[in-house]
Amino acid sequence: MVRVEKNGPVTTVIIDRAHARNAVDGPTARALAEAFMDFEQDDEAKVAVFYGDGGFCAGADLKAVAQMDGANPMVDPAPLKGETLSLDDSGPMGPSRLLLSKPVIAAIEGHAVAGGMELALWCDMRVMEADAVFGIFCRRWGVPLIDGGTQRLPRLIGLSRAMDLILTGRPVAANEALQMGLANRVVDTGTVRAEAEQLALSIAQFPQDCLRADRLSAYQAFDGSIEEGLAIEFSRGRPVVDQGLASSGAARFASGKGRGGDFSDI
Repeated sequence: MVRVEKNGPVTTVIIDRAHARNAVDGPTARALAEAFMDFEQDDEAKVAVFYGDGGFCAGADLKAVAQMDGANPMVDPAPLKGETLSLDDSGPMGPSRLLLSKPVIAAIEGHAVAGGMELALWCDMRVMEADAVFGIFCRRWGVPLIDGGTQRLPRLIGLSRAMDLILTGRPVAANEALQMGLANRVVDTGTVRAEAEQLALSIAQFPQDCLRADRLSAYQAFDGSIEEGLAIEFSRGRPVVDQGLASSGAARFASGKGRGGDFSDI
Protein backbone atom coordinates (compact mmCIF):
# COMPACT_ATOMS: atom_id res chain seq x y z
CA MET A 1 0.00 0.00 0.00
CA VAL A 2 2.67 2.52 1.11
CA ARG A 3 6.39 1.78 1.17
CA VAL A 4 9.17 3.84 2.71
CA GLU A 5 12.77 3.51 1.54
CA LYS A 6 15.73 5.42 2.97
CA ASN A 7 19.09 6.37 1.52
CA GLY A 8 21.09 8.45 3.99
CA PRO A 9 19.36 11.82 4.38
CA VAL A 10 16.75 11.05 1.70
CA THR A 11 13.48 9.30 2.51
CA THR A 12 11.33 8.09 -0.40
CA VAL A 13 7.63 7.56 0.31
CA ILE A 14 6.00 5.35 -2.31
CA ILE A 15 2.34 4.69 -3.12
CA ASP A 16 2.16 1.04 -4.15
CA ARG A 17 -1.37 0.37 -5.41
CA ALA A 18 -0.72 -0.29 -9.09
CA HIS A 19 -3.96 -2.29 -9.36
CA ALA A 20 -5.84 0.97 -8.66
CA ARG A 21 -3.46 3.29 -10.57
CA ASN A 22 -2.21 4.37 -7.13
CA ALA A 23 -5.58 5.89 -6.28
CA VAL A 24 -5.85 6.63 -2.57
CA ASP A 25 -8.45 5.03 -0.32
CA GLY A 26 -8.93 5.71 3.39
CA PRO A 27 -6.24 3.32 4.71
CA THR A 28 -3.75 4.54 2.11
CA ALA A 29 -4.41 8.17 3.04
CA ARG A 30 -3.75 7.30 6.66
CA ALA A 31 -0.58 5.41 5.82
CA LEU A 32 0.73 8.32 3.73
CA ALA A 33 0.11 10.82 6.52
CA GLU A 34 1.83 8.56 9.03
CA ALA A 35 4.81 8.03 6.69
CA PHE A 36 5.35 11.76 6.32
CA MET A 37 4.90 12.30 10.06
CA ASP A 38 7.61 9.69 10.63
CA PHE A 39 9.83 11.52 8.14
CA GLU A 40 9.21 14.79 9.99
CA GLN A 41 10.25 13.23 13.30
CA ASP A 42 13.34 11.41 11.97
CA ASP A 43 16.39 13.54 12.82
CA GLU A 44 18.50 11.76 10.19
CA ALA A 45 16.01 12.48 7.38
CA LYS A 46 16.55 15.78 5.58
CA VAL A 47 14.52 15.66 2.33
CA ALA A 48 11.70 13.39 1.16
CA VAL A 49 10.78 12.19 -2.31
CA PHE A 50 7.11 11.37 -2.96
CA TYR A 51 6.70 8.72 -5.68
CA GLY A 52 3.99 6.49 -7.10
CA ASP A 53 5.22 3.11 -8.32
CA GLY A 54 4.03 2.73 -11.91
CA GLY A 55 2.34 6.14 -12.04
CA PHE A 56 2.14 8.91 -9.48
CA CYS A 57 -1.52 8.93 -8.36
CA ALA A 58 -4.94 8.86 -10.06
CA GLY A 59 -6.59 10.70 -7.15
CA ALA A 60 -9.07 9.39 -4.62
CA ASP A 61 -10.17 5.78 -5.11
CA LEU A 62 -13.68 6.54 -6.36
CA LYS A 63 -14.54 2.84 -6.53
CA ALA A 64 -13.87 2.58 -2.80
CA VAL A 65 -15.86 5.76 -2.17
CA ALA A 66 -18.79 4.46 -4.21
CA GLN A 67 -18.93 1.29 -2.11
CA MET A 68 -19.09 3.14 1.19
CA ASP A 69 -22.40 3.30 3.03
CA GLY A 70 -22.89 6.45 5.09
CA ALA A 71 -20.05 8.63 6.32
CA ASN A 72 -16.91 8.71 4.21
CA PRO A 73 -13.78 8.89 6.38
CA MET A 74 -11.84 10.37 3.45
CA VAL A 75 -14.01 13.50 3.60
CA ASP A 76 -13.81 14.13 7.34
CA PRO A 77 -10.48 12.65 8.49
CA ALA A 78 -9.58 12.23 12.12
CA PRO A 79 -6.33 13.68 13.45
CA LEU A 80 -3.41 11.33 13.82
CA LYS A 81 -3.21 9.63 17.21
CA GLY A 82 -0.28 10.61 19.32
CA GLU A 83 0.53 13.67 17.22
CA THR A 84 2.97 15.86 19.11
CA LEU A 85 4.12 18.33 16.43
CA SER A 86 2.41 21.59 15.60
CA LEU A 87 0.97 20.18 12.39
CA ASP A 88 -2.53 20.29 10.97
CA ASP A 89 -4.74 17.22 10.87
CA SER A 90 -4.29 14.72 8.09
CA GLY A 91 -6.30 15.44 4.94
CA PRO A 92 -8.60 13.29 2.81
CA MET A 93 -5.66 12.27 0.59
CA GLY A 94 -3.30 11.91 3.55
CA PRO A 95 -0.59 14.53 4.13
CA SER A 96 -2.26 17.39 2.23
CA ARG A 97 -3.00 19.46 5.37
CA LEU A 98 0.39 18.94 7.01
CA LEU A 99 2.95 21.73 6.98
CA LEU A 100 6.22 19.89 7.47
CA SER A 101 9.45 21.63 8.44
CA LYS A 102 11.40 19.74 5.75
CA PRO A 103 11.22 19.75 1.93
CA VAL A 104 9.34 17.16 -0.11
CA ILE A 105 9.92 16.59 -3.85
CA ALA A 106 7.26 14.94 -6.02
CA ALA A 107 8.63 12.44 -8.57
CA ILE A 108 5.88 12.22 -11.19
CA GLU A 109 5.53 9.52 -13.79
CA GLY A 110 2.30 8.65 -15.56
CA HIS A 111 -0.72 10.54 -14.27
CA ALA A 112 -0.90 12.96 -11.33
CA VAL A 113 -4.57 13.84 -11.60
CA ALA A 114 -7.46 14.96 -9.39
CA GLY A 115 -6.40 14.37 -5.78
CA GLY A 116 -3.10 13.05 -7.09
CA MET A 117 -2.40 16.44 -8.59
CA GLU A 118 -3.27 17.98 -5.22
CA LEU A 119 -0.67 15.75 -3.56
CA ALA A 120 1.90 16.92 -6.11
CA LEU A 121 0.95 20.54 -5.40
CA TRP A 122 1.49 19.89 -1.69
CA CYS A 123 5.14 19.11 -2.40
CA ASP A 124 7.79 21.83 -2.52
CA MET A 125 9.00 20.86 -6.00
CA ARG A 126 7.77 18.68 -8.84
CA VAL A 127 10.06 16.63 -11.10
CA MET A 128 8.05 15.30 -14.04
CA GLU A 129 8.76 12.70 -16.72
CA ALA A 130 8.44 13.84 -20.32
CA ASP A 131 5.25 11.84 -20.93
CA ALA A 132 3.61 12.48 -17.53
CA VAL A 133 0.32 14.33 -17.23
CA PHE A 134 -1.35 16.66 -14.72
CA GLY A 135 -5.07 17.34 -14.69
CA ILE A 136 -8.08 18.00 -12.50
CA PHE A 137 -9.88 15.01 -13.96
CA CYS A 138 -12.33 14.91 -11.05
CA ARG A 139 -14.07 17.82 -12.77
CA ARG A 140 -15.98 15.15 -14.73
CA TRP A 141 -17.50 13.52 -11.66
CA GLY A 142 -18.46 16.45 -9.46
CA VAL A 143 -15.74 15.68 -6.93
CA PRO A 144 -14.37 18.95 -5.45
CA LEU A 145 -10.81 19.87 -4.69
CA ILE A 146 -10.59 19.47 -0.92
CA ASP A 147 -6.88 18.73 -0.53
CA GLY A 148 -5.56 22.23 -1.14
CA GLY A 149 -5.85 22.39 -4.92
CA THR A 150 -7.81 25.65 -5.01
CA GLN A 151 -5.34 27.27 -2.61
CA ARG A 152 -1.98 26.00 -3.85
CA LEU A 153 -2.53 26.05 -7.62
CA PRO A 154 -3.17 29.83 -7.92
CA ARG A 155 -0.15 30.51 -5.69
CA LEU A 156 2.05 28.42 -7.96
CA ILE A 157 0.92 29.46 -11.44
CA GLY A 158 -1.33 32.52 -10.98
CA LEU A 159 -5.09 32.85 -10.84
CA SER A 160 -5.81 32.99 -14.59
CA ARG A 161 -3.91 29.81 -15.43
CA ALA A 162 -5.28 28.08 -12.35
CA MET A 163 -8.83 28.90 -13.43
CA ASP A 164 -8.14 27.38 -16.83
CA LEU A 165 -7.17 24.09 -15.21
CA ILE A 166 -9.81 24.15 -12.46
CA LEU A 167 -12.75 24.97 -14.73
CA THR A 168 -11.88 22.75 -17.70
CA GLY A 169 -10.21 19.80 -15.99
CA ARG A 170 -8.08 19.40 -19.12
CA PRO A 171 -4.84 17.39 -19.21
CA VAL A 172 -1.56 19.29 -18.94
CA ALA A 173 1.49 17.68 -20.53
CA ALA A 174 4.97 18.01 -19.10
CA ASN A 175 6.27 20.73 -21.40
CA GLU A 176 3.28 22.99 -20.72
CA ALA A 177 3.53 22.26 -16.99
CA LEU A 178 7.17 23.35 -17.08
CA GLN A 179 6.35 26.50 -19.05
CA MET A 180 3.67 27.60 -16.58
CA GLY A 181 5.73 26.80 -13.49
CA LEU A 182 3.69 23.79 -12.44
CA ALA A 183 6.70 21.49 -12.97
CA ASN A 184 10.21 22.43 -11.84
CA ARG A 185 12.09 19.85 -13.92
CA VAL A 186 11.19 17.62 -16.88
CA VAL A 187 13.30 14.48 -17.23
CA ASP A 188 13.48 11.47 -19.52
CA THR A 189 10.85 8.77 -19.13
CA GLY A 190 11.94 6.11 -16.66
CA THR A 191 14.35 8.35 -14.76
CA VAL A 192 12.16 10.48 -12.52
CA ARG A 193 12.71 8.71 -9.21
CA ALA A 194 16.49 8.70 -9.62
CA GLU A 195 16.50 12.33 -10.73
CA ALA A 196 14.30 13.42 -7.83
CA GLU A 197 16.40 11.52 -5.31
CA GLN A 198 19.57 13.08 -6.70
CA LEU A 199 17.96 16.52 -6.38
CA ALA A 200 17.00 15.64 -2.80
CA LEU A 201 20.59 14.65 -2.01
CA SER A 202 21.84 17.95 -3.40
CA ILE A 203 19.41 19.86 -1.16
CA ALA A 204 20.32 17.72 1.86
CA GLN A 205 23.95 18.90 1.69
CA PHE A 206 23.05 22.47 2.68
CA PRO A 207 22.87 23.76 6.29
CA GLN A 208 19.38 22.59 7.18
CA ASP A 209 18.34 25.07 9.91
CA CYS A 210 18.87 27.96 7.51
CA LEU A 211 17.18 26.17 4.60
CA ARG A 212 14.12 25.28 6.68
CA ALA A 213 13.77 28.79 8.09
CA ASP A 214 13.79 30.30 4.59
CA ARG A 215 11.39 27.64 3.31
CA LEU A 216 8.79 28.26 6.01
CA SER A 217 9.12 32.03 5.59
CA ALA A 218 8.37 31.62 1.88
CA TYR A 219 5.23 29.62 2.66
CA GLN A 220 3.95 32.49 4.79
CA ALA A 221 4.66 35.12 2.13
CA PHE A 222 1.03 35.08 0.97
CA ASP A 223 -0.60 35.24 4.39
CA GLY A 224 -0.39 38.99 5.03
CA SER A 225 1.19 42.27 4.05
CA ILE A 226 4.79 42.66 2.89
CA GLU A 227 5.58 44.25 6.25
CA GLU A 228 4.25 41.20 8.09
CA GLY A 229 6.16 38.94 5.72
CA LEU A 230 9.42 40.78 6.33
CA ALA A 231 8.89 40.44 10.07
CA ILE A 232 8.28 36.69 9.70
CA GLU A 233 11.37 36.31 7.53
CA PHE A 234 13.56 38.11 10.07
CA SER A 235 12.09 36.19 13.03
CA ARG A 236 12.96 32.87 11.36
CA GLY A 237 16.37 33.94 10.05
CA ARG A 238 17.66 35.64 13.20
CA PRO A 239 17.96 32.42 15.27
CA VAL A 240 20.02 30.86 12.48
CA VAL A 241 22.42 33.81 12.59
CA ASP A 242 22.50 33.74 16.39
CA GLN A 243 23.49 30.06 16.34
CA GLY A 244 26.61 30.99 14.38
CA LEU A 245 25.67 28.94 11.34
CA ALA A 246 25.99 31.87 8.94
CA SER A 247 29.40 32.77 10.41
CA SER A 248 30.66 29.22 9.99
CA GLY A 249 29.44 29.23 6.39
CA ALA A 250 31.19 32.52 5.74
CA ALA A 251 34.38 31.05 7.18
CA ARG A 252 34.17 28.08 4.81
CA PHE A 253 33.78 30.50 1.90
CA ALA A 254 36.74 32.55 3.11
CA SER A 255 38.85 29.37 3.20
CA GLY A 256 38.27 28.94 -0.53
CA LYS A 257 35.24 26.68 -0.73
CA GLY A 258 32.37 27.36 -3.14
CA ARG A 259 34.22 29.93 -5.23
CA GLY A 260 32.75 30.78 -8.63
CA GLY A 261 29.35 29.40 -7.67
CA ASP A 262 30.69 25.87 -7.05
CA PHE A 263 28.15 23.70 -5.17
CA SER A 264 30.24 20.51 -5.16
CA ASP A 265 32.58 21.32 -2.24
CA ILE A 266 30.93 23.38 0.46
